[in-house]
Amino acid sequence: MSAFDYSQTENALEQRARRAARRVGLVARKSRWRANSIDNHGGFMLVDPMNNWVVSGSRFELSAQEVIDYCTT
Repeated sequence: MSAFDYSQTENALEQRARRAARRVGLVARKSRWRANSIDNHGGFMLVDPMNNWVVSGSRFELSAQEVIDYCTT
């Protein structure tokens, strides 16, 4: 698997995570800052858009697969 193929599959998984969150009324926000800082692990955060509250992943610690699992259970 080339780096391009890996990037494509990772982007597809991230889009699936965003769609899964949207289906249950949440927003999956991906960190745009440096990974591995104290308060930012470079992953996703789930937010309730009505109240702008963090539902899960307050330190951007959720992976795309964890977002999908959270939203489908």
